[in-house]
Order: sequence, then structure tokens, then C-alpha cells
Amino acid sequence: MNKAPSSLALSTSSLCQQLADLLLAQDLKLVTAESCTGGLIAATCTDLAGSSAWFERGFVTYSNDAKTELLGVETAFLQRDGAVSEAVARAMVQGALAHSHAQVAVAVTGVAGPSGGSPAKPVGTVWFGFAVPGQLITENCHFAGDRAAVRAATVQHALGRLVEMLGHAG
Repeated sequence: MNKAPSSLALSTSSLCQQLADLLLAQDLKLVTAESCTGGLIAATCTDLAGSSAWFERGFVTYSNDAKTELLGVETAFLQRDGAVSEAVARAMVQGALAHSHAQVAVAVTGVAGPSGGSPAKPVGTVWFGFAVPGQLITENCHFAGDRAAVRAATVQHALGRLVEMLGHAG
């Protein structure tokens, strides 16, 4: 399990610009599938002028029904593993790609707090799914802080990992 960095090397806007540059250089589009961030990744991306050239769409799938209806996440995954799980993050990122015209995707599902945590999945637990051409990975992180801090760290991590993956792919 990864811990949030104590200090963030790059600003979110700087990471977003790097992501935009990589997507444009590789002629790729991005789709997001968000639960715990409620669309903050998509909002961060579309805050950047010209994002329509590389941002394809975003899904806010806060409820289990939305995950199933919009992304095709199997109810069995949700019942067996819970919404905050590797299986659901993987299904979300796959569903985002399948229900869009994008080639790059990020999905997040987590417990932002202040309530909703459990011993197995404490507040700050976030599962990520990432897909770039030829690669799909999932990862689990635990971020400290209040709801706003967890959500901000989730956005930062999502953008940073996409930059890293596309930088190695390009």
C-alpha cells in the first residue's frame, strides 16, 4: 500500500499540462471513471484551456447502480469485494474504455471520509485503475487527512501516474 507523499513535487495544474502534452503528442484521448472524487479529475483536466483536444469524457459513478449501469461493473464484484476494491477499479477502467472513444483511462474508487471506513478499508483507502495502450494496472493507496485532502491526493496521484505511464510509453 502506498502512502501519500509528504510534499508534492509538482502542482496539479503542472501535472495536468504534462498529461495534456503527452496525450497530444501520442494522439490519444482520456476518459475518467470516478467515484470518491466525484468528477474532480475530470474537472481538473477540463480546467486546462484546449482540453477538448485530448479529454474525451468523464463518468461520475458514485453509486453502485451507476457503476453497473454506466460502466458495466458486474454486480457480483460489488457484492463480493465491495465498491472499494481492486476488482471494481479494474472493471471501472475497462468499462470507461469500452463506453468511450478514448485510449487512456483512469478509474478511482475509495473511502474519502469522514465516515464509511472500516478496519479492512479505513478512510483514505483508494483503489486506482489505469489503462494506456498495451497496459492496464491497478493499485491501492492510502492517503492521510480529511475528506478534501484525500480527494486532492487522489487527483494528484491519478494525474501523476498517468504522466509516468504515458512518459514511458511514448
